[in-house]
Amino acid sequence: MRILIDADGCPVTKAAIKIADKHNIEAVIFCDTSHIFDYPGIKVITVGKGADSADFALVNSIEANDIIVTQDYGLAAMALSRKGRPLTQNGVIISSNNIDMLLATRHAAKKARMAGKHLKGPSKRTREQDIQFEISLKSMLN
Repeated sequence: MRILIDADGCPVTKAAIKIADKHNIEAVIFCDTSHIFDYPGIKVITVGKGADSADFALVNSIEANDIIVTQDYGLAAMALSRKGRPLTQNGVIISSNNIDMLLATRHAAKKARMAGKHLKGPSKRTREQDIQFEISLKSMLN
């Protein structure tokens, strides 16, 4: 088991690495060339800029029971198909029980944007979200 982090814009990268280290589990960061990560002892996979290039590199690296930290529901769906265990940055554990609803919500939002609707973006990140992420990640490791 490893923790694979979709690190482009991920606010919990440091927390995931810290928890991986405490549990003696490998953490791997996936990003494109617009991001630079330098964590001693942590493997960083950097791919060229391109639509979903980091996501596809991550998906192709998934082994059964790897934990995938991502906010991308499409990536999460692909991870589930590879027997990965997706977790959002807010601590939502994604499974076959909730992925269809999450993808439907994403699709509805995209349809609304394409129709010209202005959707409100996410609210400011809270400490409670960070705590929930850590609780969920630790529970997945136990």
